[in-house]
Amino acid sequence: MTITIALVAATVLASITALNQRTIFDKLMLSPYRMVYHKEWYRIITHGFIHADYIHLAVNMVVLYSFGSAVEMWLDALHMAGTTSLPMLHYAVLYFGGMVIATISTIAKYKDTYDYSAVGASGAVSAVLFSFIFFQPWSRLYLMGIIPIPGIIFGPLYLWYSSYMGRRAADNVNHDAHFYGAIFGFLYPIAIDPQLLMNFIHQLLMR
Repeated sequence: MTITIALVAATVLASITALNQRTIFDKLMLSPYRMVYHKEWYRIITHGFIHADYIHLAVNMVVLYSFGSAVEMWLDALHMAGTTSLPMLHYAVLYFGGMVIATISTIAKYKDTYDYSAVGASGAVSAVLFSFIFFQPWSRLYLMGIIPIPGIIFGPLYLWYSSYMGRRAADNVNHDAHFYGAIFGFLYPIAIDPQLLMNFIHQLLMR
């Protein structure tokens, strides 16, 4: 079993359980107020394993499975080439690091708002998606599941939209988590090996 499949299975199980037991949902969701003032810091991870509804869950898990498997293969290839070691550890850092980084601004913004809460793996999934874009910038992603767009074009549009909607705060989506998770995911391969940036640039220029 790959780590992507394990994460999908664990998230589906946790989400279904939480959706059917409100007390569990309330215990696991991101609550900046309770994290800061009640020291319930475990929520920075647990909120990523539960979702608001089945559509939210399905979208995140389809994206995670689709792109996470490819990122795993890239990390395995780097390991085989002697560029990195412990590819599973790097994947775990990418995923959970994206989850944590994605929530920092949310915690800072809403730490005094008692009734604010958030759930979902979107920050972590965005990190995985943008690592995929880093490794394969010209691969096509499908906007709304229909319109094919190269990743290198999709990425900036995604960041612009997330930043714009985050400033507006006009819906119940945590767009800041999407934005910061994506940035982390794109930069993480460079943190593994700065020379990978040259590979990214080479792919852009060879198109």
